[in-house]
Amino acid sequence: MFEAPQSAEGRRRERLGWILTAPTIIIICIVALYPVVRTFLLSFTNARLSTTRAVSFVGISNYTDLLTDRIFLQATWNTGVFTVFSVFFETILGLIIALTIHSNFKGRGVVRTAMLIPWAIPTVVSARMWAWMYNDVFGVINDLLVTRLGLLDRKLAWVADPVLTLPSLIAIDVWKTTPFMALLLLAGLQVIPDDIYEAADIDGASRWQQFWTMTLPLLRPALMVALIFRTLDAFRVFDLPFVVKGTAPESITLSILARQTMIDLARLGQGATIAVVIFVFLMIIVGVYTRLIQVED
Repeated sequence: MFEAPQSAEGRRRERLGWILTAPTIIIICIVALYPVVRTFLLSFTNARLSTTRAVSFVGISNYTDLLTDRIFLQATWNTGVFTVFSVFFETILGLIIALTIHSNFKGRGVVRTAMLIPWAIPTVVSARMWAWMYNDVFGVINDLLVTRLGLLDRKLAWVADPVLTLPSLIAIDVWKTTPFMALLLLAGLQVIPDDIYEAADIDGASRWQQFWTMTLPLLRPALMVALIFRTLDAFRVFDLPFVVKGTAPESITLSILARQTMIDLARLGQGATIAVVIFVFLMIIVGVYTRLIQVED
């Protein structure tokens, strides 16, 4: 298709745009691009912290070693399970909460404010608080389920039992981050015009039909943004499992393993390799979500 030549005024505006955005582009390259490139280069070396040994190029051996590393495979599994289940439950519960507080009822403002309290609490505080609540001797979770409600016949070691550790961590993350998901979905609900629901009521559509044919399709852009934010955040999780369980194999994630390899074991090159793997996984996740958005459009 033929395009008309750009006018002098258009070229001037384009140059002005580049001039105004140049400082931001430079800062992004310094702050974000350089560390990524540096980490990628370190992943092909045997660099170590606090050593005078010369750094040498080792090729892809750091990457091939990960394929047979039991701890790395366990960390990858833990990270994947944590991400899938936490994001799934947060999305379902967040959507239910968003639909509830989007409706008109008395005290809606108070409910919206109270909803954000778990999200506003620092993660370290939440992790320590839930660790005490999960305690198998004096924790309130066991007291509630065993003593008061009688749903369990014995007290469970929620974060000490390797089988229960990961589900317990997922429950903490769901409790803390569901309000954030609900907030993003609520913003998406508020931009949907009310007149389409009035027209649907006149046509006799039920609430369930309105949700599936109107609300959900119109909410998809906001839902995809919320999923991208939460999936990336959940896949990079570090503080919650580290505060609760440290570097225990049953709860170790890729971020914890990268930190342990770099800092505790002083293997900078191998730690950079794990960081690159995390980066690649995140790029794949973003690519999949972006593809889904394009298909929906």
